[in-house]
Amino acid sequence: MAKSSIEWTEVTWNPTTGCSKISEGCRFCYAENMSRRLQAMGQPKYQNGFELTPHADTLTIPYTWKKSRIVFVNSMSDLFHKNIPLDYIREVFRVMKENHMHTFQVLTKRADILAQYNSLLNWAPNIWMGVSVENQKVIERIDYLRNTGAFIKFLSLEPLIGPLQDLNLHNIDWVIVGGESGPKARQIKKEWVFDIKDQCDKADIKFFFKQWGGFNKKKAGRQLEGKTYNEMPDLNAPLAYA
Repeated sequence: MAKSSIEWTEVTWNPTTGCSKISEGCRFCYAENMSRRLQAMGQPKYQNGFELTPHADTLTIPYTWKKSRIVFVNSMSDLFHKNIPLDYIREVFRVMKENHMHTFQVLTKRADILAQYNSLLNWAPNIWMGVSVENQKVIERIDYLRNTGAFIKFLSLEPLIGPLQDLNLHNIDWVIVGGESGPKARQIKKEWVFDIKDQCDKADIKFFFKQWGGFNKKKAGRQLEGKTYNEMPDLNAPLAYA
């Protein structure tokens, strides 16, 4: 577990590390670059670099947290990678459900595998499920997510590298938008962001603007028309556990 600088979460927890690229949003993957740095620093967890690696020893960590936390699961990987066994994913879900004082945010680009496993997963209200959508070419990920049993469903439209007009936001609870950052960051256009915000407003969906990104993301900031948007689903809403 590590404190996170990601604006929409508090800490990260990585039951697996490493991944492989499947779409344009992966081109300049921050997790790949960070994994290589951590490997060079001699961090044992990253001795395999960005090769997909399960870390079963981390499954006990959430039981040690005394205060409730918002937890981004697998910030350095994708829980629904095709090479992660279903049994292991189900173990991660068991841990999340049993630690119901915490909110777990799971994010995937492999929405087809998520849909395939959906009925075999033990969903709980504290498990928020999201998909990454970077452009129109991967818009079908939203449909896969919409039909899952997740209680809270969210979209991470980051890195946003193309317009996303006329989104079907039915049964979606939260939308995060952000530009790509780093030396090779692709441009995000203001009209794309404004259009998505308008769509969220019309659908009464929580909108979170994470960053403009670019080479110097801190300088670019995260204000939209002079305002910071930090909307999130209600963490204090009543939860009904089976």
